[in-house]
Amino acid sequence: LCVVMGKRGKYIPLDDALNYIAGYTIINDVSERRLKIRERAQTEEWDRFFDWLNGKLMDTFAPCGPWITTVDEIPDPQQLRIRLWVNGELQQDGNTRDMIFTVADIVHYLSHISTLEPGDLIATGTPLGVGVARGLHLKPGDVVTIEIDKIGRLENPVMSE
Repeated sequence: LCVVMGKRGKYIPLDDALNYIAGYTIINDVSERRLKIRERAQTEEWDRFFDWLNGKLMDTFAPCGPWITTVDEIPDPQQLRIRLWVNGELQQDGNTRDMIFTVADIVHYLSHISTLEPGDLIATGTPLGVGVARGLHLKPGDVVTIEIDKIGRLENPVMSE
């Protein structure tokens, strides 16, 4: 689930956080899990963090769409089924009610780190079932399809540079 901010906000109160949102869309939170950093940092923990962080920053990662569904069509963002298929095979089937942090929690927290602006996109994470936990990795030619209730379906081919 991707949150699309609708109003500027800093230090947004938790009980008002959903009022700052314009709508929701789908984001494919792609990770390069086998990334090797040439220059290492000072500690193993730091290296693992940057392997994870840099694996999110590759060109073409984080495709989103197919459109923005406005908040009036989704009164409760914690009641949305999320499914993901790879090559037509269901890999993830979850619900936003199972998120560790609610959408309101995430907006509230992030607004204490940085001013949120209209149009900002916030990726809220992924349901259980990521491929790496089962030793599965995407490869060129695969097709990833994500569907979220009330929002739609996003389909992305996997390509190699």
